[in-house]
Amino acid sequence: MLDKRQFYINGQWVNPAVQNDLEVINPSNEEPYAVISLGGQADTDAAVAAARAAFPAWSQTSKKERLELLKKLLEAYNARAEEMAQAMSQEMGAPIDWARSAQVGAGSWHLQGFIEALPDFEFEYQYAKDEHHILEPIGVAGLITPWNWPMNQVVLKVGAAVAAGCTMVLKPSEIAPMSSLLFAEMMDAAGFPAGVFNLVNGDGPGVGTQLSTHPDVDMISFTGSTRAGILITKTAAPTMKRVTTELGGKGANIIFADAPEKAVKIGAIKCFNNSGQSCNAPTRMLVHRSRYDAAVEQAAAQAEATAVGPASIEGKHIGPVVSEVQFRKIQGLIEKGIAEGARLVAGGPGRPKGLNRGYFVRPTVFADVSNDMTIAQTEIFGPVLSIIPFETEEEAIRIANDTVYGLTNYVQSADADLCKRAARQLKSGMVETNYRSFAQGSPFGGVRQSGSGREGGKFGIEDFLVLKAISGWDE
Repeated sequence: MLDKRQFYINGQWVNPAVQNDLEVINPSNEEPYAVISLGGQADTDAAVAAARAAFPAWSQTSKKERLELLKKLLEAYNARAEEMAQAMSQEMGAPIDWARSAQVGAGSWHLQGFIEALPDFEFEYQYAKDEHHILEPIGVAGLITPWNWPMNQVVLKVGAAVAAGCTMVLKPSEIAPMSSLLFAEMMDAAGFPAGVFNLVNGDGPGVGTQLSTHPDVDMISFTGSTRAGILITKTAAPTMKRVTTELGGKGANIIFADAPEKAVKIGAIKCFNNSGQSCNAPTRMLVHRSRYDAAVEQAAAQAEATAVGPASIEGKHIGPVVSEVQFRKIQGLIEKGIAEGARLVAGGPGRPKGLNRGYFVRPTVFADVSNDMTIAQTEIFGPVLSIIPFETEEEAIRIANDTVYGLTNYVQSADADLCKRAARQLKSGMVETNYRSFAQGSPFGGVRQSGSGREGGKFGIEDFLVLKAISGWDE
C-alpha cells in the first residue's frame, strides 16, 4: 500500500494536522492500492496562508520569469510522463496506452499552449490619451479538479494561474489524487517559489467547502458536476469571490443526410472513449431519418466491436468507470432507459462477458430515444449513446438545444454553409464540425448549466485577472 498522506504546503511536504485516512481504489480490480489523508480546516488554512504570503512577490514577477518556470515545468512533466501515465491508469482506470497518449498528452498540450500564449499577452495598455488599463492577478485561487481527465484539468488551471501571477491551492479529486501528488513533485522540481503552489487532498464537503468559503481565497476555479458547481457557487457568494466553472454536458451530434459514411462510427467512438467519462462527449446522436436505420446498425456494431478490459493491458480498449458509485449510477440509468421505452440495440445492464470484478460497463446504444427521456436529459458519464431521429434542420436544432446543458455540440455535413448555419444556432460554448479538432489554446467552456469561464491559452489566463483603469496616465 502506497502511503501518500502528506500535503504540499509552502514548498514542503507536510503531515496533515489530523490524520483522516482514505483508501484509493483501483477501479480495474476494486482493490485499494494507496492511502491518502483528507485535509481539515487547519490544513486548508495553512495552505491558504502560504499562498497569501507568497502573492505579493509572485504577483510582481515578470512575464519572462513566469515563462521560464512554465518551461521548466513542461520539462519536468515530460521527463516523468510514464510515471504520470501509470498514476492515471491506476487511479481512474484509463487504459495504459490511452493514458500515455491522451491523458498525459492533454497536460503537455495545454502547458505548451500557455507557453505559446504568454509572451504576446498584454497585461497593460493605453486605453485613451490619458487613461491606462492594467490586468492584474486576482490573488489566491482555489483550484478544484475532477477525476476523469486529471492532468487536463490540473494543467488548465495551474498553468493559467501561474501565467497570470496568481498563487494557488489545488484540491484534486480524492478518488484520483495520485497524479496530482506527482504533479506537485514536478512543480517543486521546476523551482516555483514556496507558497505559489499548494496542494491539500480532501473531499467536496471538507476542503472544497473550506476553500469556497475562505475569506483569503479570491477565486474558485472548479471543474466537476453541475450539482457540485451550484453548491460551490452558493457557498462562495457570501465572500463575493469570483467563481469560474466547467460543468456537465449532454452534447448533441447532428448527423445530416449528406454526412460522410464514417460519421456515425466516429461519433460512437467519441462517445465511448475514456469509458464515456468526458463532459464534452457526443452522447446524443441526432440522425436524419434517411440515414437513421443504417446509423442504428453502425452504432450498434461499433459498440459490439469496442473491447473492454483492465487498464493495465496495452492495446485499444476502454477501461472501467472510476468508482462503484459511478458504476451503480450508470447501471441505474441504463435500466431507466429500458423502462422508459428506448430500444436497446447494443450493450445493456451488467458487466461485459468475462469481467466479474472491476467497474466495467458494457458499451451501450439506445435507439428510438425521445429527447424527453431521462437518458437524453441526464449526463450519464458512461459509455452510453442515445440515438434520436429528425426530419428537418429546424427540428435537429430544436432537439439539440432542448437541454439544460451547453458545453459542446457536433455537426456533420458535407455542406459548409449548413455547418456554419447550424453552429450559429446551437446553444453551446463550443461546436465541433466534421470532427475537426480545436486549436491549441482554444477556449474550452460552456453556457447555461455547463458553467462559466473559458480555459486554455490566453482565454484561460484572462479568467485569473482583474481589470484596473487608471486616469491621468498620459501617453
